[in-house]
Amino acid sequence: MELHISVIAQELAIKTRQVEAVASLLNEGATVPFIARYRKEATGSLDEVAITAIRDRIEQLRDLDKRREAILKSLEERDLLTDELKTKIGAAESMTILEDIYLPFRPKRRTRATVAKEKGLEPLALRIFAQDETDPLIAASSFLDSERGVVSIEDAMAGACDIIAEWVSEDQAAREKIRRLFFSEGTMRSKVVSGKEEEAIKYRDYYEWEEAVSNAPSHRILAIRRGESEGFLILRITPPEEKALAMLDGLFVKGTGPASEQVRLAVHDGYKRLLSSSMEGEIRLDLKKRADEEAIRVFAENLRQLLLAPPLGGKKVLAIDPGFRTGCKVVCLDRQGKLLHNDTIYPHTSERGSSEAGAKIRDLCVRFGVEAVAIGNGTASRETEGFIRNTGLPVEIAVVMVNESGASIYSASDTAREEFPDEDITVRGSVSIGRRLMDPLAELVKIDPKSIGVGQYQHDVDQAALKRGLDDVVISCVNRVGVEVNTASKQLLTYVSGLGPQLAKNILAFRNENGPFRSRKELRKVPRLGPKAFEQAAGFLRIRDGENPIDSSAVHPESYHIVDAMARDINCSVVDLMKEEGLRKSIDLSRYVNDSVGMPTLSDIMEELAKPGRDPRDQFETFTYTEGVEKIEDVKPGMKLPGIVTNITAFGAFVDIGVHQDGLMHVSELADKYVKNPADVVKVHQKVTVTVLDVDLRRKRISLSMKNRAANSDDQEKQEVKRTETKTAPAKDRREKKPEWFSNTPFAEAFRKKLKP
Repeated sequence: MELHISVIAQELAIKTRQVEAVASLLNEGATVPFIARYRKEATGSLDEVAITAIRDRIEQLRDLDKRREAILKSLEERDLLTDELKTKIGAAESMTILEDIYLPFRPKRRTRATVAKEKGLEPLALRIFAQDETDPLIAASSFLDSERGVVSIEDAMAGACDIIAEWVSEDQAAREKIRRLFFSEGTMRSKVVSGKEEEAIKYRDYYEWEEAVSNAPSHRILAIRRGESEGFLILRITPPEEKALAMLDGLFVKGTGPASEQVRLAVHDGYKRLLSSSMEGEIRLDLKKRADEEAIRVFAENLRQLLLAPPLGGKKVLAIDPGFRTGCKVVCLDRQGKLLHNDTIYPHTSERGSSEAGAKIRDLCVRFGVEAVAIGNGTASRETEGFIRNTGLPVEIAVVMVNESGASIYSASDTAREEFPDEDITVRGSVSIGRRLMDPLAELVKIDPKSIGVGQYQHDVDQAALKRGLDDVVISCVNRVGVEVNTASKQLLTYVSGLGPQLAKNILAFRNENGPFRSRKELRKVPRLGPKAFEQAAGFLRIRDGENPIDSSAVHPESYHIVDAMARDINCSVVDLMKEEGLRKSIDLSRYVNDSVGMPTLSDIMEELAKPGRDPRDQFETFTYTEGVEKIEDVKPGMKLPGIVTNITAFGAFVDIGVHQDGLMHVSELADKYVKNPADVVKVHQKVTVTVLDVDLRRKRISLSMKNRAANSDDQEKQEVKRTETKTAPAKDRREKKPEWFSNTPFAEAFRKKLKP
């Protein structure tokens, strides 16, 4: 473990003691949020990203050690373990190197080489491989054995070459060199399966696609692999063959004699028949892993932004799940999100239905003191929004469109059935829409993150890695915001540091039986919530209006004595200390520093006393789509429209402009400057103003831009010249390469027209 500590410290460019502290805390059962928030002195104030990286790397190195032990055991059991081999295995720093070392000794199925060895031809292979003055043909004549199937010199030579070819393909140095060549100069090539051109039309951009392995982006790798798995595409990954063969010749071929020529033939056979396919399989897996990691990173960041979207807060909400023929399901919720009433209105079926629905909405708003109306953004959403705005509701009642992605998944889930056993799925879905407006985080944790609609090829990536990555994000967000223990759902409590499903269930049962918690101390009475779980969870659980005012803050109970000492030292109460900035400023924090508490913790305490239990999320702002632009047919090139960013990918961002079809802003249209990563410019749920570039009604595609197209003509002329130069420049000199779908879109046609003189 000591070796791992130093390796990780070097890789992450941090101090050894920081890695040791994190490793020790993780071993004791501490969670990442707890370590980042409450153990800053021990870790040197490492953030969650660094702590997660340490955690993941420790696990990787432990897996490496397990595999190392298994290989050593296997070799020892078969009497193949030498001191030299043991040393090499012990020094292997990666799984790839370890497997390369083990490859020649791994039990394998019968190959041409093993058959040749069974015929007694390995000594001949050794003599030829030595490449001395021996004449291979003369040497081969002494290995003829009709009983073993070696009836001619050609048979003997062929068997010996098969053995050499396998040696070459399993040689550690050769594999490393060819592996590097695949990565540095390899090319991905895809083509459509013959006869499936029409059936595979959605993959037409990859019918004849070629791209350098080193440059292939995540979304393209995953798209081609999906096409291949569905039987529409053929994918090959190859480096320059001549260079690969020359590289291997340099490793194995010595001189120009007859034996050397035989070795050359064997080397080339080994590459073409064994090594190239082995490396291609390995590179494919590595590319998949790389693509998965990037896709999961993008998904996780999108999810984080969505979960931390501004909440409306505790308001009385009327929520509507819109529909045409089947009507709109309406629910009324109190400020805690409790269902008070549900009904169905039919505003889109007839004038009479609209009139009756309007009267009912006005009555419900008065009866339940509605403060905001939430409308799901699915079918009939804009029509329903227009209807609501024309019902004559007071201007104080905000009307907000809510992204309902995943609401149907929730409404049919066990969680929804448990919450509302006597209601149908339409009521549950409407409740979810309303609660999302009140607190997106609290409601979205009830849904599998894959169903929320902010991912990229989420069903194609490693599902275990995806789940872990997304769980990390949800846990981080929940603990960053904090959880009101007296109103939180079981699902929300599950993600609190140190809890989990069972303790969350126990907290709810205790709350239902004994009433609201009056202090954090009472949490100790919850069955099975022991000292360790309390330590991990208490600081992230809030109790507003409880017995102890600090219980509403992120100050950990282990630090309450410090706050009491501060108040006592300046002769005031804790409540006064929280209310009066002057009192807080009079405190000399250095007086409270000791071996276990340093300035980072004391500074955090003072921030919390100033704004106890503050919500780190932005302030909620209402948003309205452009009136009259309600379907894709209403969208015209040149329009400037408000929108909300719904998803960010490696190639751009999708924006909801209120027409039931998100538009795409390609990365090249996000700003007037070069943009490498779309997430540097926009965030999920960000409100933006976009310009419509093109609308493809047949394919239901909308192309958008955030570029400033009001530049003066001189600037435009310069941009035209620059774009034209870029278009005619060699690909390797371009700053940016458009994705494969770009060349066939109406947006591309518009782009090309601008380049015409």
